[in-house]
Amino acid sequence: MEGDTYSGLDNGTQLDGKVVQIFQKSFVQVQNILDQNRFLINEINHNHESKIPDNLSRNVGLIRELNNNIRRVVDLYADLSSTFSKSMDTSSEEDLSVAMRSDAKAGHKRNRPV
Repeated sequence: MEGDTYSGLDNGTQLDGKVVQIFQKSFVQVQNILDQNRFLINEINHNHESKIPDNLSRNVGLIRELNNNIRRVVDLYADLSSTFSKSMDTSSEEDLSVAMRSDAKAGHKRNRPV
C-alpha cells in the first residue's frame, strides 16, 4: 500500500497510503482503549454499588487506570491531528509546486482586458 494515494477528501487532496495506514492503526488503538475503558467503568460501577470496602478501595486503582487510558487516547488523537496537518501541508506544498511549474512553462503571461 506504500506509495498509494487516497483521494477521499472533498477538496480532491490525496493522502499518502502510509498516512492512511497510520490513521487506521491509531483508530484501532483508540477503539481498543475505549473498549477497555468500557470494561473498567462497568467494574467501577459494580464495585461502587456493592459498597464492599475492598471493592471500593480497588476502585482507586481502576480509576487511575481509566485516567491513564484517557490520557493515551488524547495523545493518540493529538498525534493523529499532527500527522494529518503535516500530510495536508505536504500535499498543499506539492500542489503549489506543480502550479508554479505550470506557470513557469506558460511564461507568466497575464491577459489584460482590451
